[in-house]
Amino acid sequence: MADIERESMEYDVVIVGAGPAGLSAAIRLKQLDADLNVVVLEKGSEVGAHILSGAVLDPAGLNALIPDWKERGAPITVPVKKDNFLFLGEAGSVRIPNFLMPPLMNNHGNYIVSMANVCRWMAEQAEELGVEIFPGMACSQLIYGENDELVGVVAGEFGKNPDGSIGSDYEPGMELRGKYVFLSEGARGSLSKEIIAKYDLAKDSDVAKFGLGMKEIWEVDPALHREGTVTHTMGWPLNGNAGGGSFIYHLENNQVYVGFVVHLNYANPYVFPYMEFQRFKHHPEIAKLLKGGRRVAYGARVISEGGYQSMPKAVFPGGALLGCSVGLVNLPRIKGNHNAMFSGKFAAEAAFDAIKGGRSGDELTEYNTELRTGVIAKDLKKVRNVKPLWSKLGLIASLTLGGFDMWTNTLFGLSLFGTLRHGKNDAEATGLAADHKEINYPKPDGTLSFDRLTNVSFSATNHEESQPSHLHLTDPSLPISVNLPKYAEPAQRYCPAGVYEVIDDPSTGPRFQVNFQNCVHCKTCDIKDPSQNITWVTPQGGDGPNYPNM
Repeated sequence: MADIERESMEYDVVIVGAGPAGLSAAIRLKQLDADLNVVVLEKGSEVGAHILSGAVLDPAGLNALIPDWKERGAPITVPVKKDNFLFLGEAGSVRIPNFLMPPLMNNHGNYIVSMANVCRWMAEQAEELGVEIFPGMACSQLIYGENDELVGVVAGEFGKNPDGSIGSDYEPGMELRGKYVFLSEGARGSLSKEIIAKYDLAKDSDVAKFGLGMKEIWEVDPALHREGTVTHTMGWPLNGNAGGGSFIYHLENNQVYVGFVVHLNYANPYVFPYMEFQRFKHHPEIAKLLKGGRRVAYGARVISEGGYQSMPKAVFPGGALLGCSVGLVNLPRIKGNHNAMFSGKFAAEAAFDAIKGGRSGDELTEYNTELRTGVIAKDLKKVRNVKPLWSKLGLIASLTLGGFDMWTNTLFGLSLFGTLRHGKNDAEATGLAADHKEINYPKPDGTLSFDRLTNVSFSATNHEESQPSHLHLTDPSLPISVNLPKYAEPAQRYCPAGVYEVIDDPSTGPRFQVNFQNCVHCKTCDIKDPSQNITWVTPQGGDGPNYPNM
């Protein structure tokens, strides 16, 4: 493939990913210098097609980037009016008083939004400034220069055969080169993963940690709808099987976001995150809200949970990591979009100064310093111990000790725990099947709960079947020879889209099947596989989910 000839386009800055971080960077660059040539490449069929977030938006990042966003008609119109924190038992719930929560947990001044629609609006603002945005352009390859610096990406490659060979309708794509390349792919992006490994950017960081977030949009009975109400729950049904919890956000038009997060460091390989989500909706507190309603959309995506201590170095020769490519989610708040926007703004300012000074292809050290000392660091450092406390000591200890730690950080700027480490990564945390009991999950009823394939149809996911699978098995024999006897092959459960199956063939025995067409690009398999045998890469551009207003 090295002898493929491609057309090349030159830019000042090339940005991969039209999420809140990438679009913020593009907007800020053009605000600083209208003559800069900036391009944003998005693998989704349109901007927002692959954006999935809760989301309650802290507008701090957007206030800094576009102070007059209200006047410009941003789709941010539902302020949070009420905050609820519930601890669930199997049949009931206990409300945790708001006054016990540190001030940082207060959602006053925040908004319930569709981040897909916010990104669509941000793309309009960027294009008005002269930014070029190309959706349906998956970036499949990085381009390095003579000094091993990143100089560009290959985007828009189409028409390979299933075995990876060149097809009759092959389109080689284009090389898009820049003085700097920003990677804003979200959590566990394939290019970011390559860059972190190549330049050893995580050598001074703690292990990365993730959770799997699953979300449905429901239209509910108007009599039960409470626009602006935010509810978070913990406890049942996960209990001691895994960390995590739920979010329920009432937006406009009688719609409710119902979401569930499962921390991926669970030990029991029989845990089935998707079925935990479906079971959760049968809790009396949740079922009474959804009764008579209808689910209108579904999606899933991993969330970065490592926090401050897991942030890799964010700069390297020729580029920078933005947003969740670094891991900027404040886990207790379940918020990262504001930090993504800040990161895009700061990276843009560093690149602008560098280009103005005649530089290119070097490290934007000012950006990395800002991430670790500025407003993002202040946000993340206050909550840095909540995740490791939860992982090591469980939910109750996390609520008490983690809450205490957030209070001391807020009031005094210090932690009695220092900075705790996470320990094992999520793959290593997976235990042996022999050491755990199977979990019997109730069958979905088709009214409140649904099977995976039915729900995937509500994500509008589609992949051209004639292309190579974008889910690469390093050793195709491992799922059956190792993962099945040792871990009961957890891929058939941790995937929220039914991509992986173990098929019992009477003549040949069990075989591992990969239904890549179902993939919603959540990246769980790349993270949780105990043998680290699965690598997620980008399919051809435009393929995958097509989220309307997630």
